[in-house]
Amino acid sequence: MRPPLSAVLITQDAARSLDAVLSALTFCDEILIVDSGSSDATLAIARAHGARIITSHWRGFGRQKQFAIEQAQHDWVLCVDADEFVSAPLRASILAALATPNDKAAWRMARCNRFLGRWLRHGEGYPDWCLRLFDRRRAHWSDDAVHEKVICAGPIGTLHGDLLHDSVESLEHYLAKQNRYSTLAAEHAFAAGQRTHALTLLLSPLLRFVKFYFLRLGFLDGLPGFIHIAIGCGTSFAKHAKLFLLQRAD
Repeated sequence: MRPPLSAVLITQDAARSLDAVLSALTFCDEILIVDSGSSDATLAIARAHGARIITSHWRGFGRQKQFAIEQAQHDWVLCVDADEFVSAPLRASILAALATPNDKAAWRMARCNRFLGRWLRHGEGYPDWCLRLFDRRRAHWSDDAVHEKVICAGPIGTLHGDLLHDSVESLEHYLAKQNRYSTLAAEHAFAAGQRTHALTLLLSPLLRFVKFYFLRLGFLDGLPGFIHIAIGCGTSFAKHAKLFLLQRAD
């Protein structure tokens, strides 16, 4: 016997990938979707898969996900995004972990990212460790508006198999999203009392590139891997540049 499991997703206009995402979650005892105003076929697809739907206003990523897990019927939750697919090996590993007596409060999994048509296996793209399976009584989402994370109060295990992140967004949309993320990250850092300076502006993107392109072998992912890492470095620079402007205006 294993504890019942709720799959929990937050959505907004996710129709392009949602059908396949939900098809990979049929092993869960409940699928719960918290939607924040979709205008496409998201809700129709969710209903077709028997998902329980809650419509709610947007709170920011961390708070929205925490609100969502609080609405789940079961204490063990599996949180996936609307463009992430549970692979067959990962599904088997999840079921085995829950069926085996242990003291784990949460389980992490490797996320494999598809970028510009290529599955990244090195650099920043893999293994992109994510803590997504947990007992909500012993773990919770942070309230970060971006780059939210699960904070756990117990032992953490590691699952086999990949969570496949297959975003269908264009490069233009991806760049626009990174621009929004850098703004949110700068505002969050400023509110937390963090400050930046010229040396950080210079070294942050440079060290990031060395780490992911060379030390973590990002060059093996070809041109898509280079572009993915270069954009990440640019986002890091933009965050610190925006933080500098917030400091100067203070």
